Formats: sequence, structure tokens, C-alpha cells
Amino acid sequence: MASLAQLADYLDRTLDIANVPDYPSAVNGVQLANVGDIEHVATAVDFSSATVAGTVESGARMLLVHHGMFWGSAQPITGHRHERLRALITNDVAVYSAHLPLDIHPQLGNNRLLAQRLGLTPSGGFARYQNIDVGLSGTSEVPTARLVQSAGELAREFGGVLVTTPFENDRTTRAWGICTGAGADSSTLREAVQRGLDTLIVGEGPHHTAVEARELGIVVLYAGHYATETLGVRALGDVLAARFNVTTTFIDAPTGL
Repeated sequence: MASLAQLADYLDRTLDIANVPDYPSAVNGVQLANVGDIEHVATAVDFSSATVAGTVESGARMLLVHHGMFWGSAQPITGHRHERLRALITNDVAVYSAHLPLDIHPQLGNNRLLAQRLGLTPSGGFARYQNIDVGLSGTSEVPTARLVQSAGELAREFGGVLVTTPFENDRTTRAWGICTGAGADSSTLREAVQRGLDTLIVGEGPHHTAVEARELGIVVLYAGHYATETLGVRALGDVLAARFNVTTTFIDAPTGL
């Protein structure tokens, strides 16, 4: 059992919330407070009606998410927004969000854990944002088909489907980059060329990135925004369980993307 203040202080320090740059609407840290002690923590990729309902059903008094309550412009608290907030306050549930701070963490980050799952050892960064590398890169001698198999298993585990740009069956990945979530765009492709990467593993990206990547001789594995970002919140939940003697539940709410 722990208080929100105890959990939040640990998370803030562990994830270096105060010093990691992020999009203004990310609002990392505590997004909604509660009053009572916390014995059970729910983790989820997204703040949504489904994950709020799952949190309440599980009896958790804290919802830890990667994508939090506030994205885009201000919205009126009506309809489903009101229902979500009412359910949280009525059941005394706090919300804590960690976006880029969780992506980049050297042990618990989405990118580190995805590399680990694929059997890749990072030696550098990738996907530069302001003064940080959100993703990771490294060298290998791995058949691209093997990476496709492993990434496909992850995508299917969380309700998605792996999409790849075309490649030869005997192709070898020698220099790779990983950026979970919306990792493929023109800037990351340019960076991949500058770093000499031949394979990118990302969550998702617009159609034009597949066209551009093929022109550049880069193979892109789109393993799913949702699937690639299930890793960090689940690992963070395990750490909280071990450190604070709380129990945790992962609320799986796949988006299909």
C-alpha cells in the first residue's frame, strides 16, 4: 500500500519527468489526484473510456498510462469526457501519465524493451527530438526475416498486424533503428540515411514513408503503435509492485493500429 505522493515521487524521479522534453499537451506526471491509499495500480497504453472502465472494475486506485488525458486543444468536459472523469472521481482513481520519459528510459523504456524482445543490442540513439534521442540504434548480423517474425508475434499478441516494406528473403539487417509509436516520418528516414541504417522497426507511419523508404533502400517494419508501446507501462507496473508491495493489472485495449 502506498499514497499517490509516494508513487508519484518515485515515478517522477525514476523517469526524470522534470527534465525530459515532450509535447506541451503530454502533461507528464500526475494528471488527476486521488485521496485514499493505493493498493492496486492499473496500467494501460491509452487513457480511454475502455481503460477507465477496466481500472474501476479491477479495483485499482491509480491508472498509469503512456498516452494521457490531454492531447490537442482544450475540449469541453461533456459526453464521454464527462463520464470518464466522473467514474475516476467517484471511485477515487488517480491518473499518472508518462509519454517520452517512458519511451527513452534506459531500462524500462518502450524502445529498450522492444530491442530486447527482438534480440537486438543497442549501441546508440535514434529519432532525435529536441535534445534527446527517443529511439535506439545498433549494428547486427540478423536475417531481416527473423526480425519480421519476432515483430509479427508482438503485433499479433496485442491485436495488430505487422506490415513491412518489401525485402528479399535472404536479406540481412546490419544497421537498425527503433522508434516505438509513430516512429516513421520523413525526419526519421533522413536520420536513418545519415546514420547509415538499413532497417527501421517502428510502431506506425504514413503511407509516404513506405514509398520513401524503398527509394532509400531501407526496410521498415511497422509493428503497431499500440503493440510497441505496451512494453514500458507493463514493466513500470512490475517495478511499482515490487517496490511498494502493490498489485497491478494491465488493461489491454488494442486500437488495431
